[in-house]
Amino acid sequence: MKQVYKETLHQDYGQFFTISRELYREETEHQELVIFENAVFGKVLALDGIIQTTTGDNHIYHEMLVHVPLLAHGEASDVLIVGGGDGGTLREAVKHPLASATMVEIDSHVIDLSKTHLPELSDGAFDDPKAEVVVGDGYAYVENTDRRFDVIIVDSSDPIGPSAVLFSEEFYRNCRRCLKPGGILITQNGVPYLQSDELTNGHHILSGLFEDVAFYLATVPTYSGGPMAFGWASDSTAPRNCTLETLRERFETHALQTGYYTPEIHKGAFALPPRISRLMTG
Repeated sequence: MKQVYKETLHQDYGQFFTISRELYREETEHQELVIFENAVFGKVLALDGIIQTTTGDNHIYHEMLVHVPLLAHGEASDVLIVGGGDGGTLREAVKHPLASATMVEIDSHVIDLSKTHLPELSDGAFDDPKAEVVVGDGYAYVENTDRRFDVIIVDSSDPIGPSAVLFSEEFYRNCRRCLKPGGILITQNGVPYLQSDELTNGHHILSGLFEDVAFYLATVPTYSGGPMAFGWASDSTAPRNCTLETLRERFETHALQTGYYTPEIHKGAFALPPRISRLMTG
């Protein structure tokens, strides 16, 4: 009988993965990190009982985090990624004609493990000349840096433990300070059906700081419980109102190879079911 990994994110609902082969395990007094192979999703990274990413479906999450804001912006030169130590978000970012893609990750160990055991996620992005990797606290970085960015992408885990500050009003206020005029902030806000507070709280805080706030959805199979929500915030309404024709032109110009993102999905992702729309106002 195969060994089974059971996710423990939700008290009354969950999922399991059979383990074809365990590649790495680290247990300390602070965390349990496991990397294993699964017949359906390929390599799986789990931390403290929560699935973080897989080689099988990570492209959905990373493409929607990156291509939605960058193609909507149209002229992004400098991008900041907060978190994202596995390199997947950086991988998608450096596909664009940027001057710089800066990733701030608090745990160098995550980067090293991903390079060693999950190189498919970064696909060489750490060595791209546009990439700059800063090992440090993302919260402190946006609080203190003098740099300004066209797009800031917060690729964080759930608001538990050290990641909780990346969902705070102070953090989002500092992100706004670090954005150039017309810049865009993107956040991950969990699965609304099971994590409704993430979307409600996110909307409440962001709408007090930015002129244009919205959420869009993508279905990532291993983030179980329904579609996942991403937050969008900007001081300008122009990027989100970018036409489908313009998105198609930019997509073709950049010759992006994607497995999930298309300009049509981009526009449709902002169409929210009434249940989720109601969560935005609590």
